[in-house]
Amino acid sequence: MSENPPQVRYEVADGIARLTIDRESARNALSPGVIRGLVAGLKSAEDDPSVRCVVLTGAGDRVFCAGGDLGGMSNGFLDGHDGRRAYGQLLQSFQEAKKPTVARVNGHALAGGLGLVLACDLAVTTDTAGFGLPEIDRGLFPMMVLAFLQRHVGRKRALELLLTGDRLTAARALEWGLVNQVVPAAELDAATKALASKLGGKSLAILSLGRRSFFTAEDLPLAQSVEYLAAQLSLNVLTDDAAEGVTAFLEKRPAKWNDR
Repeated sequence: MSENPPQVRYEVADGIARLTIDRESARNALSPGVIRGLVAGLKSAEDDPSVRCVVLTGAGDRVFCAGGDLGGMSNGFLDGHDGRRAYGQLLQSFQEAKKPTVARVNGHALAGGLGLVLACDLAVTTDTAGFGLPEIDRGLFPMMVLAFLQRHVGRKRALELLLTGDRLTAARALEWGLVNQVVPAAELDAATKALASKLGGKSLAILSLGRRSFFTAEDLPLAQSVEYLAAQLSLNVLTDDAAEGVTAFLEKRPAKWNDR
């Protein structure tokens, strides 16, 4: 975290690493510093054996992330292209993380901010948050978010968001499958911590194997997916934690995970 002041806060408590986009005055927009900070924070969480789950949120109580910082767009074509690629790689890095990720959506998640929500495994949102892709009204198209949106909703709903620029309520985002829980603002921290702690109580080895298998199988034809998942299951049953899980079940006691 070399930004001065840092644009992303990194904190660890109770086995949960919390990444906070800290640009409240700029609606937590995605600057190059934010992208670098999120990449660095995610790596720190991955490297810290005490961390069992990662939570991503924004500063304040109005906006999770409003998307790209349009006022800071580069004038150089290649620099701009590299910046857009960096954002896409950031989304991929959340999906490829070995530890589970939860979006704590404290406010509106728009444009690239919605992409961050989609890149996290699970999402908890306040009931006042809005979700949308307003790029079309700026003469832009949300190309990078599109890849993740297509994997969450069907064609008609994806195109509705992409082509109209309309904003969804939190309730509608839940109905569409963009988030997992909608809670009042006063309950956001408790709900997020409960979900992150539940994930943190699982075997990290099996979570990592299972998440990687999920995302890989998603892009395979059915026959190849079944064959691939059969191989992954064979790997799964050879792990120490699989043996411990079955033994604990038979002995009617909680499992003691070794994360291997």
